[in-house]
Amino acid sequence: MPCALKKLHLAMAMLGISIILLLMAGPSAQPQALSVTPVNVLLAPGTKASTLTVVNQAEEETSVQIRVYAWSQNSDGDQLLETPLVVVSPPIAAVAPGGSQVVRILLRQQPQGKEATYRILVDQIPNANKAQGVRMVLRMSIPVFVLPTARATSHLQFHMEREGDKVFLVCHNDGLRHDLLRDIVLTAADGHKFKMVPGIPPYILSGVTRRWPVQVDGMPPNPSETLQLTSSSDSGSIHQEVRFVPER
Repeated sequence: MPCALKKLHLAMAMLGISIILLLMAGPSAQPQALSVTPVNVLLAPGTKASTLTVVNQAEEETSVQIRVYAWSQNSDGDQLLETPLVVVSPPIAAVAPGGSQVVRILLRQQPQGKEATYRILVDQIPNANKAQGVRMVLRMSIPVFVLPTARATSHLQFHMEREGDKVFLVCHNDGLRHDLLRDIVLTAADGHKFKMVPGIPPYILSGVTRRWPVQVDGMPPNPSETLQLTSSSDSGSIHQEVRFVPER
């Protein structure tokens, strides 16, 4: 395996958990029952360790692979890079039916100045000896947030952009901590409400600019007017006026 860090491009689903369905030839679907708690990990300033618990509620043993990556964002979305700064143990585990496996998370380096962000991928390993059938193999992606010693908060700034017939809500986080936006609504002067295109990952990390497509339904907002933005976030409720910037 090369020493250089391998770049991975992964789309993250809501609450940081994605499920991948791998189809294997056969006549029937075999349900799986694998879960991980908690669904995200927050390490307080100075904390060096935490745990995850993988629970197998199925009637047969299952094996999982656990890997950790540094998590960043750019205009292409979420980016994962191999990292030596966080270690998980064990990296592979067999979980008995009805049993659980505790996964230890060890932080090797404290963040400097701003929050550090990682993703732990828990992949179910297909059973090669299992009879053929349609198998649902799970991948769970768990966000890990490590707070610096100094107080860190998010600071979000919004504006609107238009490219042809497409409209985007743009958010820049120049704070020192991530935020997570939910239930974003833009309200025009005539009361018409616009929502974001579904399925867009809601996290915005420190120092990142995100663009969320707006559902216009054939009636885009007037670029000359000011919209009212409302949303809930990890840092509290958001109520802001947002305006369009000149089209690119």
